[in-house]
Amino acid sequence: MSTLALKGPYWVTARQYRRTLWLVGAAVAVSLAVVGGLRIWDAQTPDRYFEDGQRYAPDDNRGYETLRIALEYGGVWLLLLPLLVGAFVAGPLVAREFESGTYKLSLTQSVSPAAWLRSKVLTASAVALAAALALIGVYRIGWNRVSDNYNFHWSESGPYEATGIVLLAYVLLGVAVGALVGQLIRRTLVAMAVTGGAVGLALLTLGAFRWDFLAVRTVTGPAVENASAVATPDNGMFVGQGLLGASGQRLPGWFCTPDAPPGAACRPDEPVTAQYLDYHPESHFWPTQLIESGIVLALAALAAYAAFRVLRARHP
Repeated sequence: MSTLALKGPYWVTARQYRRTLWLVGAAVAVSLAVVGGLRIWDAQTPDRYFEDGQRYAPDDNRGYETLRIALEYGGVWLLLLPLLVGAFVAGPLVAREFESGTYKLSLTQSVSPAAWLRSKVLTASAVALAAALALIGVYRIGWNRVSDNYNFHWSESGPYEATGIVLLAYVLLGVAVGALVGQLIRRTLVAMAVTGGAVGLALLTLGAFRWDFLAVRTVTGPAVENASAVATPDNGMFVGQGLLGASGQRLPGWFCTPDAPPGAACRPDEPVTAQYLDYHPESHFWPTQLIESGIVLALAALAAYAAFRVLRARHP
């Protein structure tokens, strides 16, 4: 066991922030207790079944409704996890050391600047990844029950990040960006704010383009006047729907109706021959996760490389 014990600057980092470590462990334990307790409460009320064998929770199942609410908030907190990790690394872990000058003490203990920063980055990464993995597992315990509900589709923001591996990549990005910004700014609160904003911008930007990584699939159906003749198959993600003309080209707008407002986008004079629907199948979930994770990890590697280059330039 002694060989597994933390040594040197790693032990110092863990010792210095032991209260934070206990807080992280308590947060995971409380999350597991809440979700596990709600699943047990939900199981006390039997489900009802449709004639085709599908089941649904009855309206008087308060455990199920409470579980849904808890997971909605839980998904938001998991989205914020990379921002919180990055802000902590940038502020208390790095910037405050420079702001107070306490980093100089570590450098007098036969510890090189690179080893000092490496201990902080690796310790923060290990703790953040372990906590993220545990929270993903807890979330999936509840999500498996409510995944067929509105706002819990596999493609929705929140469930998408909390049920795959991309959240782990964003956590590492938060650590790397925090290590870089903490050195550049060296003011605790400002570094925390800048890091949170940078990681949040990455989340929003990649979230806006993630469904452009893979080509959509298309299904077609007959042209039924003012009605949809096609539906998203096999739990897929709806992307878009429209009309096809006699030439096979997609037409703008939808069917014209007598009561359509002036200037409304309607089909041109070309006859409508069919309807189409674009969607992402559920099989696109993991490829999209891997592509996005690769992009985020590349950004994290660049930020980590820049952090050590800055450290080397200022403390050769």
